[in-house]
Amino acid sequence: MARDLRMARYGAILTFVMSGLMVGTMTVRIPALSDKLGLSESSLGVILLAWGLGALVTMQSMRRIMARAGSKAVLRVGGPLTALGLVGVAFAPNLPLLLVAAAFFGMAFGVVDIAMNAQGSTVERAYGRPLMNGMHAGWCVGAIAAGALGSVSIALGLSFTANVALIGLVSLPAMILIGRAYLPEAPARQATAGARRRMPPIVYLLGALMFFAFMVEGTVADWNGLFMRDELGAPEALAALGYPVFEAGMLVARVTGDRLRSRFGVRGMLTVSGLATAGFFLVVLGAPTPLVAVFAMFFVGLGVATISPMTLSLAGTATDNPGPAIAQAGAMGYAGLLLGPVVIGFLADVTSLRTALGIAVVLGLLIAVAARFLPRTEPTVITVLPPRERERSKIVV
Repeated sequence: MARDLRMARYGAILTFVMSGLMVGTMTVRIPALSDKLGLSESSLGVILLAWGLGALVTMQSMRRIMARAGSKAVLRVGGPLTALGLVGVAFAPNLPLLLVAAAFFGMAFGVVDIAMNAQGSTVERAYGRPLMNGMHAGWCVGAIAAGALGSVSIALGLSFTANVALIGLVSLPAMILIGRAYLPEAPARQATAGARRRMPPIVYLLGALMFFAFMVEGTVADWNGLFMRDELGAPEALAALGYPVFEAGMLVARVTGDRLRSRFGVRGMLTVSGLATAGFFLVVLGAPTPLVAVFAMFFVGLGVATISPMTLSLAGTATDNPGPAIAQAGAMGYAGLLLGPVVIGFLADVTSLRTALGIAVVLGLLIAVAARFLPRTEPTVITVLPPRERERSKIVV
């Protein structure tokens, strides 16, 4: 049992890594995609809308699917489909086909994202202690790798198509192999009953916090490169570093986040995170040089990093089975990824990109305010292993 648990934990982490790599690869090459097809900022907003709508459609349907099939089965299908969707985005020759490919990629990713968080919660419960921040650190590793590989690809003169297709084709067999490590969830009868019950109010509050946090993350991921290049005059290779530096800050925070959560609690951490996000994004917007903005992006990532893992972890303990509650909170949260980049795109056309990005400052303040409505004490992580197995699992690193 201890070996299976260890493999499941590594499998969950690697799923986050590969997801961050695939999504991050598309993200850091958005300027190159714009140049490839001659897209305006509003056209890019439509592409991101198609991606977001695809993800949101599947996320909204995941509550019952997760209850019936479980994250293990869902991930084994969704992971390879996400890789194929990325390949489709790479080879799309025009705007209409790009819209179709982006929507398919978003739909596949929406399946994977909810399912991998439910799998992470299942593993977390089995260990009997907080692990979700560490798993989300895997996403940061993948996104940082995507940024680094993107910068190298730009320096080597690789096109958007070559860079993105290569990552998709490598990710396909990797996701198939990782699928062997996942843990099953609760029995289907209990899970289905949980899906039919109305979610506790805290699940919807957590979903709202995720909505604000993911709007910030989506804003940084999709518009930071263009802001660095067009507003601050950074070369494309330097502009591409803004996102991986942001993810590096997130990685540092998530590696230490589970320990900080045990010491300070979710309520206090989320309040500080919101204020830090707002303050450092102001520094980015007012940066006199691109290097100052890139440096400040590290601290924006540090601030926003632990919000989504902690809210998903709490959602996973709100009901007997983690899948439906995580699907509900996740669907609410990922609406922020849908709306944020689109709103930024259209506001940038009306005003300026710098002004539109000011939304991230407001979102940080909203996070700090909303966190004060969380209970002062959080529920204990439910342990599904017998005591002897739980003690053995704690020595597995």
